[in-house]
Order: sequence, then structure tokens, then C-alpha cells
Amino acid sequence: MTVKPKVATVWLEGCAGCHMSFLDLDERLLDILGKIQLTVSPITDFKDYDFSETTLGIIEGAVGNEEQEEVVHRLRRCSSLVMAWGDCAVFGGINTLRNQYTPGELIRAGYIEPPLGPGQVAPNDPVLPRLLPRVVAVDQVVTVDIHVPGCPPSPQVLFYALGEILGGRRPRIPPDILHYD
Repeated sequence: MTVKPKVATVWLEGCAGCHMSFLDLDERLLDILGKIQLTVSPITDFKDYDFSETTLGIIEGAVGNEEQEEVVHRLRRCSSLVMAWGDCAVFGGINTLRNQYTPGELIRAGYIEPPLGPGQVAPNDPVLPRLLPRVVAVDQVVTVDIHVPGCPPSPQVLFYALGEILGGRRPRIPPDILHYD
């Protein structure tokens, strides 16, 4: 019996467009899922973050809070190879727009000032992760082996990159299949 490579995907701060492109593989997704063991993913229940002996760790989104920072470190420690999907993971993308504000200013703008109305209070729930001072790209936190650019990367690009990795090759994405919306 052949042991399938373990693949774990995480979705950090971002729009989920990369995982939607992954789902847009349609029938090709079944081909990929037949060749791997998907251990952690937004498609499954990924809240337990069991990355033990992961062959390929895939990260979508930028790192914006302490919980995400810890998840990225654990995924890197447990993965033979880490791939960053999409512009948010590669350079922070649109998430970095919040970097012009402090976490306190964001809380004030989001919970205390209009449009919610004066007198609103910020949440005081210890379960909520603490915001980092700045949103950063994944490779500013851990070493990333493969970057797949795009916003989001097209299903064709994701299929190509995964196929190359599953074939034991480092993907060199041809420029003619890169796609930006």
C-alpha cells in the first residue's frame, strides 16, 4: 500500500479566494484528493491544527494576529515543504492596508465609533486573538519554499503547482498560465 503525502492547508487573514480557486478545480480536485491525505483544511475542520508529519503545508492569507503567527510556526515545524498561495501570503496583499493604523485605532473604529454608534464597547473576549502591530506576509514569519502568486491564483495554476509537487518536482510556474483578476 502506497503512503499518500499528508497535506495541510490553512487560511489566515485574507479573502478565501485561493481556497475557492482550489475548489474550482472541480473534477481535477478529485484526482488530487485521490493522491493525497488532506489532514487539515477549511474544507475539513481545521480548528485542531494537527500538522503532525505534514508533507506539504499550504498557507493562504497574511499573518495578522498572534494565533495565526503560532499556526504558521507550527505548520512550518511539521511540514517538509511550505507553499504560500496568493498575493496576501506572498506580500501581505490588501490586508496590509490596516498597517496604517494601530490595533487600538482599529478596535476604536470598528467597535466604538460610527457606523455602530457612539457608546458601543469593544469586545473583551479572551478567546479573540490579539492583533499583531502589523499584518505581514508569511515569509516574514517563517521560511516559505514555494510562492504561488495571484489574487487569487487560478485553478489552473494551483493544479499545475500541486501536480509538480506530487510528481516530486519544484514547480516553476510558466508565466502564460499566471492570472490576475
